[in-house]
Amino acid sequence: MIESKKRWRLERPDEQTVQHLKEALNLPTVSAKLLASRGFSDINKTKAFLNMDDSSMHDPFLMHDMDKAVARIKKAIADEEMILVYGDYDADGVTSTTVMMSALQQLNAHVTFAIPNRFVDGYGPSERLFKEAFEDGVSLIITVDNGISGLNEIQMAKDLGMDVIVTDHHEAGEILPPADAIIHPRHPQGSYPFGELAGVGVAFKVAHALLGEAPKELLELVAIGTVADLVSLHDENRYFVQAGIKQMRISKRPAIKALCQIAGTEQDQINEETIGFLFGPRINALGRLADAGPGVEMFLTDDAIEAASLAKVLDTHNKERQGIVSQMTEEAIAMVESGELGKDPLVIVVAKEGWNPGVVGIVASRLVEKYYRPTIVLGMDPEKGIAKGSARSIEGFHLYNELAKNRDILPHFGGHPMAAGMTLPLEKVGDLRSRLQQQANEALTEEDLQPIQQIDISINLEEIDLTTIESLKQLGPFGMDFPKPMYCIENVNIASMRKIGANQNHVKMELADGPLTLDAVGFSKGHLADEMTPGVAVSFIGDLQINEWNGRKKPQFMIEDAKTDEWQLYDIRGIRQVNRWNQMIQPDTALYLAFHQSTVQHFQSLLNVDITLISEGQSLPNPKSYIVLLDIPQQEQLLETVLTHVQPKRIYAHFYAPESTYFEGMPSRDHFKWYYGFLAKRPSFDLQQHAKELAKHKGWSESTLFFMTEVFFDLGFVKINNGRIDLQETATKRDLAESTVYKMREQQMQLEQKLLYAPYMELRQWFDARLVEQTVPEEEQVWI
Repeated sequence: MIESKKRWRLERPDEQTVQHLKEALNLPTVSAKLLASRGFSDINKTKAFLNMDDSSMHDPFLMHDMDKAVARIKKAIADEEMILVYGDYDADGVTSTTVMMSALQQLNAHVTFAIPNRFVDGYGPSERLFKEAFEDGVSLIITVDNGISGLNEIQMAKDLGMDVIVTDHHEAGEILPPADAIIHPRHPQGSYPFGELAGVGVAFKVAHALLGEAPKELLELVAIGTVADLVSLHDENRYFVQAGIKQMRISKRPAIKALCQIAGTEQDQINEETIGFLFGPRINALGRLADAGPGVEMFLTDDAIEAASLAKVLDTHNKERQGIVSQMTEEAIAMVESGELGKDPLVIVVAKEGWNPGVVGIVASRLVEKYYRPTIVLGMDPEKGIAKGSARSIEGFHLYNELAKNRDILPHFGGHPMAAGMTLPLEKVGDLRSRLQQQANEALTEEDLQPIQQIDISINLEEIDLTTIESLKQLGPFGMDFPKPMYCIENVNIASMRKIGANQNHVKMELADGPLTLDAVGFSKGHLADEMTPGVAVSFIGDLQINEWNGRKKPQFMIEDAKTDEWQLYDIRGIRQVNRWNQMIQPDTALYLAFHQSTVQHFQSLLNVDITLISEGQSLPNPKSYIVLLDIPQQEQLLETVLTHVQPKRIYAHFYAPESTYFEGMPSRDHFKWYYGFLAKRPSFDLQQHAKELAKHKGWSESTLFFMTEVFFDLGFVKINNGRIDLQETATKRDLAESTVYKMREQQMQLEQKLLYAPYMELRQWFDARLVEQTVPEEEQVWI
C-alpha cells in the first residue's frame, strides 16, 4: 500500500453533460470533462466563459458612489487641485497606484502618489502620511487597494479639510469610513454584479469611468495585480487577466520587458504562472523589505534603462527576501515542534523579536502547508510595544470573522476569509493565541483539519495526446476559484521507473495501461521509486504538460501524488548491506520478525530496532502496517499464521539464510546407503575427528555428513557418544522419510525454493494466496 499525502476528492462529472458539451462546443473529451466537473452545463454560459470579450466588462457606474467619485475627481482636475493617490505596498497596491496615476495623468491632473512603509506606517491609511499630504497642499486623497478600515485616519484627513475617496476591495467592517465616496464592489448599499475584484480592478473601474472608455493599455497592469492578489478568476477578473496576458506578450511597456529580462522568461510566453511565480514575488519583495515606491516608478516610466535598473532593485530585494523567509520558517517550525505552543494546537500563533514583518505572510503560508492549521506569524517590536504580522487560514476557519471577534485586543487588522494582516500590543499576543484556540475548538471539526486534494477528473491514457493538452490552454487563465486542473490516472501499471537528478531525488516513469504508455515525472518524488513494486496497480494525480526535446513533442504527466490500496512486496533478498534496505523502512510502523534466535543475534546490532522472535505456541505481536521478514521459518504454517494475524500493507522480504539447504540439496539414498555401510564395517567411528577427511574423500560437505548422522540417530540406527558413532545392532529397518529430521530438511528446502529463490512474481503470488483481501472501510473512502 502507498498512502497519499492528502485525502483525494475526485469529481466524477455527469457523462451526459460531458457528451453534451463535447458535441455542442466541439471540445476534446478531457476539456468537456473538466468544464462539467466545475459546474458548467449551459452551452451559452460555457461559450461565453470560453470566449470572453469587451462585453464581459460591467458598466463602472453600477458601482455605488461612482458618480460622486468621478464628479469630485473631475472638479479637482478642473480646479487644478493637488491629488494624492494613496496605495499599498504589495503587487496589487503597486499596480492599483499605477493604474490610477496613469488615468489621472491622461487627464492632466496635478497628481502624486504615496505608499506607506510597512515598517513605519503599517497597513492602510497613515496619519503621518496624510498630514504630510496636507502640508504639501493636497486637497483630495484617493486610496487604492486600502482605506475601507481606516476610520480614524480618514476622519483626521477630513478634519484637516481634505476630501477622501476610498477605492478598496478588502472586507468592510460594520462601520464604514467617513469618506466622500466609497468605491467597493461589495458596498453594503451597492448592487455591482461582481464582487470579487482586486484592488487594481477597482482602480481600473474608476479609470474607465473617468476616461469614458476602458483604458485597455492598462489591462496588463490589472492582470498582474489580479493574479498576484489571489482573487477569484471568474467574470470580469477572468477577462482582465486573459486580455492582460495577451497584451503583455506584445507590450512595449519598458517595465514588462525589464521584468521578463530579470526573471529569465520570454515575453511571448507570459502566462498566469509567469505573473504568479516570477513577476508577483519580485514586486511584493519591495514592500516586504523596504519602500514599494520604486515599483510604481518602474511601471510608470517610459525609459527602458530606468525600468531595467528598477527591475534589478526588485530582483535584489527578492533574493534577500528568499533568504530571510527560509531562516524564519526554520525558526517558526522549531517553536511548533518544541511544544511551547501546546500539544497539536488548532491555531498556530508564533511570534519572535527581530522577525521581518514584511515576510511573515509567506512564512505563515509555509506553516499552513506543513501543518494544515490556521497560522499567525508575528514580528515583535519591544521598543514600540507592538507585534505586527500576517495570518493564513484553512477552509472552515473564516479568518477575518474570527479575528473580528477580538477587536478589543486587535486595534488594527484587515483581510479576507483566508488571509489577514494585523497589529496588536505585545502583551496581548498570548491572549490572542488562547482566544483563537478556543474559537477553533468551536469552529473546526476533525474533517476540517484533514487536508483535502480536490481532483477535477479522472482521465484514461487513450484520452491523452498533444492536441488535447494544447486545447486545455483555452480554458485558462487558471487561478483562485478556477485553479489549475488536477487530473487523476487510476490503476495503471509502471512499465519502467528510475530515479533522476544529481541527488537522485526525482523520479521518471513510464505508465502503462495495456499497450498504451505515458511518460511521467515526479519532481522531489524520488522516494516513490523505493515504494513502488512490480505488478501493483497505482493511481496518480498531477498535471498534463507537453515535453519538448530536440524538436520532438510528447505528452507528459507531472506527478503530484500517488497511492495504491494493494499490499506491496519489497524484495530485499540478497542485499547484504543492511543500510541499503533498512533506510527506506520507517521503524515505528514496522514489525521486524525473525524465526530463529541466531537471526535475532545477527541483526540486533546492525538494525538497532526491536526484533520479535516468532516461535510455535507463542502469542503473536500487535499488528503494524509493515512487516520485515528477516529469515525463513522452519514451518510454512507459522508464516501463514503471522500473515493472517498482521494483514500487512507492506512486506519487506529479506530472508537471511547463512546456510542454504536448498542449494546444498538432499543426500540421495545411495549416499545414505554408502554411509551406513561405511559405519557397519567399523565398530565405532569418531565423526568429530574424521569428518573433514571423510567428506573430502567422498566430495561431500561436512554438513551433509552431520545431517545423515542426525537422520540415522533419529531413526534409531546409531548411538552417539562424545562424537563417536556406534551402530545399533538391534535397530529395525525403517524408511528415511520416517525421520523428523529428514522431513524438516525437505520442508526447509521446499520453503527456501518458494521464498528465497523464487522469482519476484512467484513470490508475490505465494503471498497473495495467503493474504485476505483488504478493503477500505466505507467511512474512510473519499472517492466521490
